[in-house]
Amino acid sequence: MKEIAQKLNGEIERLTNKTFKFDERIKEGWFSAVYFLKTKEIVEKKIPDNNITMQFFQKHEAVLCGTDEAIALIHTFSKDPESLEIHSLKDGDKISPFESVLTISGPYQNFGFLEGIIDGILARRTSVATNVYNVVKAARTSGKQKPVIFMGDRDDHYTQQAGDGYAAFIGGSTAQATHAMNEWWGKEGMGTMPHAMIQMFRGDVVAAARAYHEVYPEDDLVALVDYNNDVITDSLKVARAFGDKLKGVRIDTSNTLVDKYFLRNHHLMGTFDPRGVNPEIVFALRKALDDEGYSHVEIVATGGFTEKKIRHFENLGVPVDTYGVGRSLLNMKIGFTGDNVLLNGTPEAKDGRRYRPNPRLEKVEYFK
Repeated sequence: MKEIAQKLNGEIERLTNKTFKFDERIKEGWFSAVYFLKTKEIVEKKIPDNNITMQFFQKHEAVLCGTDEAIALIHTFSKDPESLEIHSLKDGDKISPFESVLTISGPYQNFGFLEGIIDGILARRTSVATNVYNVVKAARTSGKQKPVIFMGDRDDHYTQQAGDGYAAFIGGSTAQATHAMNEWWGKEGMGTMPHAMIQMFRGDVVAAARAYHEVYPEDDLVALVDYNNDVITDSLKVARAFGDKLKGVRIDTSNTLVDKYFLRNHHLMGTFDPRGVNPEIVFALRKALDDEGYSHVEIVATGGFTEKKIRHFENLGVPVDTYGVGRSLLNMKIGFTGDNVLLNGTPEAKDGRRYRPNPRLEKVEYFK
């Protein structure tokens, strides 16, 4: 059983290194800024008996993520981790600018070298979780929650997929493109066909869909229909060929192309940007499918979607059933700072920083 299942069942409070599988070189300081390593050595030799409180915060309205990972890091690599006093919020908590989300108290030399790594974990996970949360929220602007597929694999370094997939899960996306994205939280990747598959069938979308259905008969059949830049024609071809077996069609038109539907109906143009996946092509596709009795066929829209674009579509009532979003969800907009704010129990911090007690913080018990 994955740890996330144990956590959701209330059997454990937080995920551990059994989930995160940290690089053992962290213990040797390989990923720590050198000045932290030098400070550790100086403190050990000159002032080993001092205790500090380190406090972490950021500057936005956000959805917090990465606390389980950061705490597991501390418990795995700090010296005498059972003696440290840790207080933290939880993954998924809404946080405010300058709110303390994590504090660690103990001898600096036991954990201080982990400061930058903790900042990085919290920054990346919270950025992705917040981006996804905002997109998922935008996708229910019309009053109905539309699913959002996390499709960030081509915009992400492959080593980050598991952590970013978990952060996307915390933000509200439960459909993701790769198995790795689902590793920490328990499901499998999902998807149907890329343009490469249609290319090998020489642009014949029906033939590609037929091959897919024959090899994966238990899967929902969702056909990619923009390969020939004629989404309505190809959608109707697939719908006529498969009828009730067709679950949906996916539009992924490049933002540099104008669909052939508008070239055949140029009188429609002049009041909107006809490039890419735009509201007018989705309205036209929905009408064409409905007019031929294929109202059961859902429309999946992907390619260049952002929170702003989804909100625009939803405000217009564009009949998209599912959104696929990639690059915009990986924008790293949130940075965390770790500050030493108490020295031996008394205030001591750089100018402009101070100890900010937060009654929402919960004490974290040591666990291996």
